[in-house]
Amino acid sequence: MAKELKELTPRSVNYSQWYQDLVIKADLAENSAVRGCMVIKPYGYAIWEKMQRILDDMFKETGHVNAYFPLLIPKSFLSKEAEHVEGFAKECAVVTHYRLKTNHDGTGVVVDPAAKLEEELIIRPTSETIIWNTYRNWIQSYRDLPILCNQWANVMRWEMRTRLFLRTAEFLWQEGHTAHATREEAEVEAKKMQGVYADFAENYMAMPVVKGVKSASERFAGALDTYTIEAMMQDGKALQAGTSHFLGQNFGKAFDVTFIDKNGKSDYAWATSWGVSTRLIGALIMSHSDDNGLVLPPHLAPIQVVIIPIYRSEEQLAQISEKVNGIVAKLKALGISVKFDDADNKKPGWKFAEYELKGVPVRLAMGGRDLENNTIEVMRRDTLEKETVTCDNIETYVQNLLEEIQKNIFQKAFDHRTEKTITVDTYEEFKEKIEEGYFIMAHWDGTPETEEQVKNETKATIRCIPLDGDKTPGKCMVTGKPSAQRVLFARAY
Repeated sequence: MAKELKELTPRSVNYSQWYQDLVIKADLAENSAVRGCMVIKPYGYAIWEKMQRILDDMFKETGHVNAYFPLLIPKSFLSKEAEHVEGFAKECAVVTHYRLKTNHDGTGVVVDPAAKLEEELIIRPTSETIIWNTYRNWIQSYRDLPILCNQWANVMRWEMRTRLFLRTAEFLWQEGHTAHATREEAEVEAKKMQGVYADFAENYMAMPVVKGVKSASERFAGALDTYTIEAMMQDGKALQAGTSHFLGQNFGKAFDVTFIDKNGKSDYAWATSWGVSTRLIGALIMSHSDDNGLVLPPHLAPIQVVIIPIYRSEEQLAQISEKVNGIVAKLKALGISVKFDDADNKKPGWKFAEYELKGVPVRLAMGGRDLENNTIEVMRRDTLEKETVTCDNIETYVQNLLEEIQKNIFQKAFDHRTEKTITVDTYEEFKEKIEEGYFIMAHWDGTPETEEQVKNETKATIRCIPLDGDKTPGKCMVTGKPSAQRVLFARAY
């Protein structure tokens, strides 16, 4: 049964199927009765809760506060910022009626035609419009600024092709929306939040990222600049892991959000918005996991340590439990989340396979001989290495091991990205290497036409113009025209 539990399609055979298998078998999520929507199961939600808790603290450390805004947005709001509505129009779900009634033949319920809304309502694809309509009432003077709001919410975008966590019609996220008195303040805010996301990705998700700015055609709808963090998955594809947008005065003007500045003059408020979503769980899976199941970084694992007793009798279990309970208390005192699985409905072999599949960073096992020798078996999930160690100071040993695992997982992902990142000067070489799953640094002439040509011919996009990239001028690999610096190309999720 343990073998059956862990049977996953190997990554080398079908990476996409491996991912689907893993999400289902590790009990993270499943498809729902609503097309394109998912059920996030308790173990998957526990990972999201840890992400949410850490990010929420990081936001509050930078002065942000949480609020909540309506799920439904009047259609007219989306018409006020032309670029914004153009970017989301094809993904909107629309509410047209407010009541059902029993069908005349008694077969169920139907929409009551008499209950048609005067104005259709849009289920939020993002909240800039409803929030800036609200900010108009909150802002009169420079003394009312800045406003630094975040909300944890769900959004809906009517995606045609969906994949659990990575792209679903409904997903969970946070969206920050800030208002400022000056352009400089807003730009500092947008860059700061990109930094917060990069910090979270690298120090908690153990996922190295490239910080950069999106090209004009890849920007968020209605933004002047979009700052992004891009991560490499194990198959060499990029995943956009977080974005922060400098919106200029576009939404201030669209919703007439004005204020009196320090000089007594009227001006429009400057805006940012920024967000990450449950797609981070997909990123976590694809960055680190293997053919045995999930590999979770200890900083985000719902269960950091699992302890499994191996016993022949109830009496022996009682003796092991007494010993283990002391270890559990010491680990918990250090802030380590630990589970002692002494349930008798599954054999130890099954439990080993289950926790390996679920990516628990450290597994401890204690049997009768360990009890006699004051030892315990330790297995680390990242390398699957086992060793038997003394129970003396085991809590310190495990604490250090968890940090070692966190660093090792990051280093492995970093080395993989380094190995799979190359510099290319010709379009011929680019076409060849993009098929092999690389991040490619290449010169681009800055035109949307060349960008579109590359996308159409190779399915690769400009992921970002790296902030810390090679600034040496050169010639565009496609047209030979002057290029200010190399940009990052990759195929992406």
